[in-house]
Amino acid sequence: MIRNLLALLLATFLCTCGPAPQENGTPAAAADTAPPKIVFLTGDEEYRSEESMPMLADILERELGAETVVGYSLDSNGVIDPNNLYHVSALDELEDADLMVVFLRFRQLPADMARKITDYAESGRPIVGFRTATHSFRYTEPRDSALMVLNDEWPARVFGQQWITHHGHFADGHGRLTEVSLVDERRDSPILNGVQPFQAYSWLYHVDGGEWKLSGDSAPLLMGHSLRSQHEADGKLDQFPLDNPVAWTKTYTGESGKPARVFFTTLGHPYDFREESMRKLALNGIYWALGREADIPAGGVNADFAGPYEPNNSGFGSEYKPGMRPRTR
Repeated sequence: MIRNLLALLLATFLCTCGPAPQENGTPAAAADTAPPKIVFLTGDEEYRSEESMPMLADILERELGAETVVGYSLDSNGVIDPNNLYHVSALDELEDADLMVVFLRFRQLPADMARKITDYAESGRPIVGFRTATHSFRYTEPRDSALMVLNDEWPARVFGQQWITHHGHFADGHGRLTEVSLVDERRDSPILNGVQPFQAYSWLYHVDGGEWKLSGDSAPLLMGHSLRSQHEADGKLDQFPLDNPVAWTKTYTGESGKPARVFFTTLGHPYDFREESMRKLALNGIYWALGREADIPAGGVNADFAGPYEPNNSGFGSEYKPGMRPRTR
């Protein structure tokens, strides 16, 4: 199984990106108006994706009539445990999914679990990623050497960048650290409908500049300006400038030969989603990835909460809410 996964990933490493994603006029492929099936994969021990992604799923069920499935890192008793790096539930649901949404961080999944994620990515179906999906996996043991391609090469090809660095945590959840603005030449993108400049709690990720460049046809939508930077204090702004893209579109062409739409944002602190513009960005990006940009209103998708959203703050260890179980229908 591991040998097959490595062969597949190394083969697709040589694939080039497809044509730039079309945002106006005719979509890259005719959109299906049937209710889509959207599978969210959560599993990060820092940013409470187990709370933010179900919140988005509930809104999408209301607004799009979508069938949504949320996968979680679970312990042996079926309780959500973001610190369990070796498990994500609901991966079989990807087989007939219309969209995969990824908010994973440094997972060390068994090869058969990882293969279900990479098989989806190679299928040509759309993908949306949040923040730590640039480092969805971290394999370090010699026995996992065949999976190490997933650490850096895979996210750079699929999402546009791998994990590099950020400008510093500082007042985690107690202050806004990134000024978010619209890229002028992309203001007509339907993904930005209803999105206004705002200040995010997410500390700015470095993805472009210095020795690094976004991959493929990545086209930034939003820029972030770090309001407080350790790299500035260390005199390293030539390598890690204060301004960096925080949301972009791209395509990924895998084994299927079909260009897949990809929307990515490096934002994703649990408190960012209190901002209506952040929720609109996420929802609009999901609609666009699905080829449903014509259904995005001029003011953006209705981002009113479908239920309470009171997430815990970011942080490691036991900062997440204990005893939570996957939502039931």
